[in-house]
Amino acid sequence: MSGTSLDSIDAALVSFECDGPSLLATHSLALPAELKAQILALNSPGANEIEQLAELDPLLGCYFAEAVNQLLNKSGTDKQQITALGSHGQTLRHRPEKGYSLQIGDPNVIAERTGITTVADFRRRDLAAGGQGAPLVPAFHRHCFHSKQHDRVIVNIGGMANLTLLPADPHAEVIGYDTGPGNVLIDSWALEHTGQPFDHDGQWATSGILLPTLLDFYLEEPFFSAAYPKSTGRELFNADWVNTQIKRLHGPVRPKDVQHTLTELTAITLANAIKQHRLSSAEIFLCGGGSHNRFLRQRLSAHLQTEVQTTQALGLDPDWVEACAFAWLAYRTLQKQSGNLVAVTGAAGERILGGIYTA
Repeated sequence: MSGTSLDSIDAALVSFECDGPSLLATHSLALPAELKAQILALNSPGANEIEQLAELDPLLGCYFAEAVNQLLNKSGTDKQQITALGSHGQTLRHRPEKGYSLQIGDPNVIAERTGITTVADFRRRDLAAGGQGAPLVPAFHRHCFHSKQHDRVIVNIGGMANLTLLPADPHAEVIGYDTGPGNVLIDSWALEHTGQPFDHDGQWATSGILLPTLLDFYLEEPFFSAAYPKSTGRELFNADWVNTQIKRLHGPVRPKDVQHTLTELTAITLANAIKQHRLSSAEIFLCGGGSHNRFLRQRLSAHLQTEVQTTQALGLDPDWVEACAFAWLAYRTLQKQSGNLVAVTGAAGERILGGIYTA
């Protein structure tokens, strides 16, 4: 798994022999700065895009394969023990309103360099069926975290933030969608102004103060009030989006105050999305990199007026939920079982997702 945060490639070794996933080993392979720059350059229109894309696709495939091989070596696992690997790929553009979502990291290269059957390209079948192609992890959340005793909300805070509502009633509909920016704006602002790739524990944000007018400007974004199914990405939430609203203030701002305000934006948009579903007694569990941002967790808890935990309390490390989800989606594909939820993506029906690239 490599997400919009571009921090690293996460590889998880997972067994599905029991009812739930068993996380056996993990490994992260950092992305070189030059490679990150190449990926970011293709997140928006530019010159010579096709040539750049054609070169980056197999190159990323090599990095994904290397992450897998390093994981197997680290865990002492022979590739013959692996049924298959699931590769999410690296998202370059996600525009469901135009009918496409583009992930690269050539699965042919991955299968060739690992000697393991590879399942990839999970989103486009859902898009072909009229869906958003995202989020796909709610089906895994249901499989892994559903409780017959308690309503639950699983909140994934990666580059973008999304939630999954899991009613205790097994016959009730599972709802999931992107709520807006997760870490993407917080991280990019921190990198620009502090040189650090993220705001550790939200300490820099804590040193600033809220800019209420700026927050109001951000909350005017139509995406936040749009009906679900919905999903988003860097195409909307990026540095230009941040700076356009700052310019409306007609005055200087302290970068740490903007950081505080961007963190509050993630917290309040997540809280508003959860509260509209009126699950007043629901248990809230966080996963993804944002679950480590102490200030963000405090603000989310304050808005919801309830305790917020991580999925560690449910037996799965919050850093590895999404990687496990794509392992599970690959497992579903090989079993010829669907991987999407119609109520989440808006597709015309449940579909078997992904293409299989045999070792």
